Amino acid sequence: MIIDGKDLVLGRLASFAAKRLLEGERVTVVNAEQVVISGRKEATFDVYEAWLEVRNLTNPRKGPFHLKRPEELVRLAVRGMLPFDKPRGREAYGRLRIHMGVPPELAGKEMQTLPEASLERLGTRRFMRIGDLSKHLGARF
Repeated sequence: MIIDGKDLVLGRLASFAAKRLLEGERVTVVNAEQVVISGRKEATFDVYEAWLEVRNLTNPRKGPFHLKRPEELVRLAVRGMLPFDKPRGREAYGRLRIHMGVPPELAGKEMQTLPEASLERLGTRRFMRIGDLSKHLGARF
């Protein structure tokens, strides 16, 4: 199953993908940089910046190192909806593929969109794209 992530809400996309992965399907998400996070832009920036500040106090050059790229942020959201501490969840997570843009090997294939996760159903104009968030966090892509 190939899902076009353009204008889809992150949480709804992640829960749909997690459910399909647990059923045994392979799920590929393309256009990860155009997935949407709902809420005020400043509040979203504050949450993710606070998440980035968690470091080891004794030696800040050691981890944890936080993800900043759009495909990694979407992958992390899907992982949060899987029972990752169990073998079933780890196997499901291994069947997930996420890409920025559309790779050449998937260019001619049929892609699905999720009407239940669409931006039009959000009901607010307060949102931001994952690509903008990752650029703000310092990702280079």
